[in-house]
Amino acid sequence: MKLIQIYTSSFKGLSQESWMLALVMLINRAGSMVLPFLGVYMTDHLHFSIENSGIVLSFFGIGSVIGSWLGGMITDKIGEYRVQSLSLLLSVPLFCLIPLFSTEVGVAGIILAQSIVSETFRPANSVAITKYAKPENITRAFSLNRMAVNLGFSIGPALGGILSAISYEFLFYSNALGALLAGLMYIWFFGKRRKKTAQKEKKVKEAIVIVKENSPYRDGKFLIYSFFCMLFAICFFQLFSTLTIFYKDTAHLSQQSIGYILGYSGFLIVLLEMSFVQIAEKYFKLAYTMLIGTFLCGISYAMMAFDYSMITLILSMTLLCIGEIWTLPFMSTITAFRSGKNNKGAYMGLNGMSFSIAFIITPYLGTLIAEKFGFNALWIGTGILSTFIAGAFYFIVPWLLKDNAEAKDSI
Repeated sequence: MKLIQIYTSSFKGLSQESWMLALVMLINRAGSMVLPFLGVYMTDHLHFSIENSGIVLSFFGIGSVIGSWLGGMITDKIGEYRVQSLSLLLSVPLFCLIPLFSTEVGVAGIILAQSIVSETFRPANSVAITKYAKPENITRAFSLNRMAVNLGFSIGPALGGILSAISYEFLFYSNALGALLAGLMYIWFFGKRRKKTAQKEKKVKEAIVIVKENSPYRDGKFLIYSFFCMLFAICFFQLFSTLTIFYKDTAHLSQQSIGYILGYSGFLIVLLEMSFVQIAEKYFKLAYTMLIGTFLCGISYAMMAFDYSMITLILSMTLLCIGEIWTLPFMSTITAFRSGKNNKGAYMGLNGMSFSIAFIITPYLGTLIAEKFGFNALWIGTGILSTFIAGAFYFIVPWLLKDNAEAKDSI
C-alpha cells in the first residue's frame, strides 16, 4: 500500500503543461516507427548492401548533431513554441517524401534532412519543460517526458512490425500522421498559453535590464560536463547497437527472447522512473545521484563479461534501467540549472549534441572492440570507463553549480 502511495505521489504537483508536453511526446514517439526498420527497409526493399545501409544510417546521426545545434540556437531567438510547431509540421511532408527515393545518395539526403528537422524539436522541448515546470518539480517533469518517450518507443516498433508486413510505405505515412497529430495538439493547447506567457515576459523585460548571458560554447565548465555526458552516452548506447549482437551471437538468444528483454526494459522504466526520481530528489544530492546512476550502468555491462545466463542478463538489464533513471533526467536538470533565462535553448542544444555525437561513435567503436578483442573486453572496458565517469560527475556537478542559488540545496 505504501509503495502505491509513493508511486501515485510521484505524479502529483506536475503542471497541466508538463502533462500535455508528455502527451505530445508520446503521440510523436509512438508514431516514430521508421528508425528501427530503416535498416531492414534498405536491405530488404531497396536491396542496399549492409555496408551501404550502415553508411546511410550514419546520416541520421549527423542530422541529429546538426538539428540539436540548430534547434538550440533558434529556440533562443524565436522561442520554443515556434520551433516545436515547425519541427512537427515540417516533419510531415519529409516523412512522406522518403519512399520516393531509391538510391543510396537520395535516401541519405532525405534522411539527413528529416533528421535535422525532427531533432530541432528536442532542445526546444527541453526548454518548454523548464519553462512550464515548477522549480521543485523540474526533474520529475523531465522524467515524465522521458517516460512518454519510452512508452512511445514501446508502442511504435510493435505497430511498425505490423505495418511493415503490409507495406513499408505505411511506416512513413504513419510516421507523418503521428507528427501531424502531435503538432496539431501542441498548437491547439499551447497557442493561447503562448500569448499569455509572451505578455508576461514582455512586462518583465520592460521592467528590468536584460543581462547578456554567455554562450555555452564559451562556458569551459559546461563543455567539460558535456564531454563526460558524451562519454557516458557512448557507454550507455551499447544498448542500441552491440548489446543486441551480443545477445544473438554470444548468449545465443532467439529474436523473440531479445525482444522480451528489450520490452522488459521499457516496461521497467515506465513503472519505476517517476517514483525512483522522487526518491533520489528527496534523499540524494545531485552529485551522488549521478555517481550511483552512472556506476550502476557500468556494473550492468561489466557483469556480462563473467556470466550471460538468462538470470544474469535480466539482472543486468534491471541495473541498467535503474542507472539510466538516476542519470539521464538529472543531466537535463543540471543543464537547466547551469543555463540562464535567455540561453536555455543553446545549453540544451549543446548537451543534446553530446548524445548525438555518441550515437555516431558508439556503433562503430563498440563493434570494432568486440571484433578485435571480444565482447568480454568491451563489457569490462565499458564498466571501467563508466566508473571513471561516475567519479568525475561526483566532483564536476558541485563545481559546475556552486554559484547557482536555485541548485544550492541539490548539490
